[in-house]
Amino acid sequence: MNVYDSQRMADALASRHFVPVDQPDEADLVILNTCHIREKAAEKVFSEVGRLKRLKIERTRAGKGMYIAIAGCVAQAEGAEIIRRAPAVDMVFGPQTYHRLPDMISRADEQRARGQTVRVLDTDFPAEDKFDHLPGKSGHKGPTAFLTVQEGCDKFCTFCVVPYTRGSEVSRPVQAIIDEARRLVDGGAREITLLGQNVNAYHGLKVDGRSESLAGLLAALNEIDGLARLRYTTSHPRDMSDDLIAAHASLDVLMPYLHLPVQSGSDRILKAMNRQHRAEDYLAIIEKLRAARPDIALSGDFIVGFPGETDADFAATLDLVRRVSYAQAYSFKYSPRPGTPASIIEDQVDEEVKIERLAALQALLNEQQLAFNQKSVGQTMAVLLERPGKMPGQLLGRSPYNQSVHVDLHALGANGPLDEQASQSYSDHIGRLMMVDIQSAGPNSLRGRQI
Repeated sequence: MNVYDSQRMADALASRHFVPVDQPDEADLVILNTCHIREKAAEKVFSEVGRLKRLKIERTRAGKGMYIAIAGCVAQAEGAEIIRRAPAVDMVFGPQTYHRLPDMISRADEQRARGQTVRVLDTDFPAEDKFDHLPGKSGHKGPTAFLTVQEGCDKFCTFCVVPYTRGSEVSRPVQAIIDEARRLVDGGAREITLLGQNVNAYHGLKVDGRSESLAGLLAALNEIDGLARLRYTTSHPRDMSDDLIAAHASLDVLMPYLHLPVQSGSDRILKAMNRQHRAEDYLAIIEKLRAARPDIALSGDFIVGFPGETDADFAATLDLVRRVSYAQAYSFKYSPRPGTPASIIEDQVDEEVKIERLAALQALLNEQQLAFNQKSVGQTMAVLLERPGKMPGQLLGRSPYNQSVHVDLHALGANGPLDEQASQSYSDHIGRLMMVDIQSAGPNSLRGRQI
């Protein structure tokens, strides 16, 4: 979602004649778009500000200005603290305010012109929908694109800051999403990933005023000419409805891949997390999904070392992982986030125990991911080519199951490296769906050859 928001910020700033640059030392404005889910991500913000401060001083001495801005969830949660702790920061604004960026720049310019210290802070949750005020035209380029359809969260998991930094669940109108998807496809996108903190909680209004579910939205997007692939993330087990599960069987463009976080396999820990589902509820959903789409690849999120987690609780998580068998997964040590209920629980797990449990979980998950990839060897699958690979004559793309695939094209062989003209012809393939014979697999990617 931060990638999507960053693009929309760039779109909003175009009205003030800002264009993206490749290096921060060339920039009049640097925006750090931040995540507040884990402590390490938040601390990286201040480290990066220190580096940018030196660039800002150098540009000022050279007669050029630079604004440093902090955006996103860290800004929302710690706006006043950022201003206090990092005087080099000029602007701080939350994720609901990006449409006001041109006005913020004007305020900063006015302060600087008057010789004042530039301080712009905007972390309000505005009454207006930011999507209604962002530019309709997007500067997105490339064969894959993100599209936010839902923001915020009403679940209040005890470990999570999202309800406090992104607000309550809000769904965009169906027609606005369809219009944006068409613009993305017209701009070259072949695959669109729908985004939301709880994307499957989507209930957007149709033109006739009725509410539409995510399954209905996917069906509508399925009809867009030129759109080859659809994905969505991130889902919550509570909102995994039967019509959405059925969509995986009936919609041609919906890819056989689902990211469905469970966080723990222990019912006791799930209750403490306020996940509002049990391990068996989650497993029942997996069973329904595999009945609807037997080849579906599953991904998940796991937190180890949640306060009060015992050896038995952790063993239940390992058992759930074995029963599901994941194609991909993300796992983390529990990180206390200020202001969340879990952060003040006294029964915190020792750091060394967290490290040991995470290593054991990741070893199992990595084993499953490698096994899933190895099952692809010998298969022929459609790969959406996204960008050049590291080797001459190689392109990088993704399989329907969201695996990274290195594709070796026919002309590379005994003749050695490609000349410039041949290399250009290979880049012309980017954006194509190519049938690829998968010849080898590693833990993180596949390698195949064009048929």
